[in-house]
Amino acid sequence: MRIGIYRGDASSGPIDKVVGACRDAADAGYASFWLPQTMGMDAMTALAVVGREVPDIELGIAVVPTFPRHPIVMAQQALTTQAISGGRLTLGIGLSHQPIIESSYGYSFDKPIRHMREYLDALLPLAREGNVAFAGETVTARIGLDVRGAAPVRVVLAALGPKMLELAGGRADGTATWMTGPATLAQHVVPTIRAAAAAAGRPAPMVGAGFPVCVTDDVDGARAAAAKTFAIYGTLPSYRAMLDREGAAGPEDVAIVGDEAAVRDQISALGGIGVTDLIASIFGTKDERDRTYAFLSTLL
Repeated sequence: MRIGIYRGDASSGPIDKVVGACRDAADAGYASFWLPQTMGMDAMTALAVVGREVPDIELGIAVVPTFPRHPIVMAQQALTTQAISGGRLTLGIGLSHQPIIESSYGYSFDKPIRHMREYLDALLPLAREGNVAFAGETVTARIGLDVRGAAPVRVVLAALGPKMLELAGGRADGTATWMTGPATLAQHVVPTIRAAAAAAGRPAPMVGAGFPVCVTDDVDGARAAAAKTFAIYGTLPSYRAMLDREGAAGPEDVAIVGDEAAVRDQISALGGIGVTDLIASIFGTKDERDRTYAFLSTLL
């Protein structure tokens, strides 16, 4: 199992902070460097700059909401970032959340699975081959793109429910999860996405699992910090469903927390259930963050 670093704390910039964070991750030997697409810098634009400045390390986005970006626009930007970075981009896309899409953007969240299926029908041919001719109920895309030097882009879905996991395994290249505990990964996510990929004759999918991680001797304090830091995720319906499936009261119950031996055991267990990539969001005090960052690099 590979280990990548998720740096949401750097996502608002300035760009030198993002470049420095990625350079640190590359120097430490991490497999990948991930940014979110939230209310800060545009993640693909930032990663294009990072990819020009920092060699070798893979670059990922978890995740870009689909409703606000037409798939042609999404593909063109992803292919551009892919060309600039030398083929190192993993594009994570997702539905986002109904309150955000309807309140912030004013778009309808009606029939989200239909939306994602049609979005993939338009996006994937462009991301893989540069051409598409598709007309669905909600999405139309007819175009050829000419982004020279761009390899096909790996596309993963933020997939939690069974229908989305089937799309992630059967159509896309895998999934990137968040707030999804080990039991839910083992009993729901991994078997569902693998079965979908096998049924479609596709390669074994990427299963990227995002977790808050803190190496500490103060487990209770770290869990209290996680409850505060990640509180919003316990209120969003899709994440709340995964926490409920896990039997977790809140984000603090799925965080990877403990001393070096305990964190090593928890991470090893993830590899054992089929997670291919741990996407670690390090949290805690400055000393705990430094300790966690240094320890995770010993597991690479």
